[in-house]
Amino acid sequence: MDMNTYTIDEICQRVTGRLVGPPELMITGVEQINRAGPSQLTFIGQKNYAQLWTDSHASAALADEKLKLEPGEGRALIHVPDTDLALAVVLEMFAPEIPDCGQGVHSSAIVHPAVKLGEGVAIGPGCVLGPHVQIGDNVSLYANVTIFDNSTIGEGTVIWPGTVIRERCKIGENCIIHPNVTIGADGFGYRPSPDGKSLVKIPQIGTVNIGRDVEIGAGTCIDRGKFSATTIGDGTKIDNLVQIAHNCTIGRACVIAGLVGISGSVTIGNGVMIGGNVGIADHISIGDGAILGAKAGVMRDVDPGAFVVGAPARDTKKAMREWAALSKLPDLMKKWRGKRNSD
Repeated sequence: MDMNTYTIDEICQRVTGRLVGPPELMITGVEQINRAGPSQLTFIGQKNYAQLWTDSHASAALADEKLKLEPGEGRALIHVPDTDLALAVVLEMFAPEIPDCGQGVHSSAIVHPAVKLGEGVAIGPGCVLGPHVQIGDNVSLYANVTIFDNSTIGEGTVIWPGTVIRERCKIGENCIIHPNVTIGADGFGYRPSPDGKSLVKIPQIGTVNIGRDVEIGAGTCIDRGKFSATTIGDGTKIDNLVQIAHNCTIGRACVIAGLVGISGSVTIGNGVMIGGNVGIADHISIGDGAILGAKAGVMRDVDPGAFVVGAPARDTKKAMREWAALSKLPDLMKKWRGKRNSD
């Protein structure tokens, strides 16, 4: 049997779900409900998608156990408590192999004699490794990765093409760094010169320390500290095109969506969720478990567990009341003008 073909019963066992329908159905792939065809599996996590199931051509679906759905003739449903988590398991089952980085050091790579390489490393074409770089066991560096002097890459980490890691930075174990990430560039530090005619660059002599199991999206930039280190905690996931400025401290298991801008010396607690295009002013503290809604402009500290939205960012319930009141303003103005004219 092809390694990417499974019976629906095998899939059900992997996700620990409850199967309704013929267990022998063969599944060859996963697709959205409105695009799926025969022999494909889809997923139904919300009520508004449940109504599409009848007309879908999918042979089977992962379905939230709270939804009242029947499979229909010749089809199957796997009822699960969380379709997103179940889908993650299924996608891993059907995932194609990632491109082979090759074993050993490619002939076009430039590796300084003082580099320390672990066992089972793969160094792709065009990579440049500076003096005293340390590469852990089973690290994969795809094409054109540059790692400057005295930096350390932890065991099992994968770094995709075009990434630049500046000097003295430390990357933990089992990280994934996507294409064109820059880690350890100078922080943005300038002050007006005494004569007021130019800017004085403040030296950025710190480093970047990234924990284990961190994922960093394409094009993201993490600046080195002015002194000490910019730090990213274990298990944090960072999306594409995120800017993290000097001396920020980001805790464990945070989720940071695309186009977020984090100014210098910001402290972010554990388990914080930051929506897309959020901007955070310098020297702000974000408490554990806080949620920053998309496009929030954070100008003051955020308490642990708070959910803030808007610009300036404020409590979600308060912001909703303000927006609801603002929506009534045109009618109130119309009534006010009518009353004034009648007077």
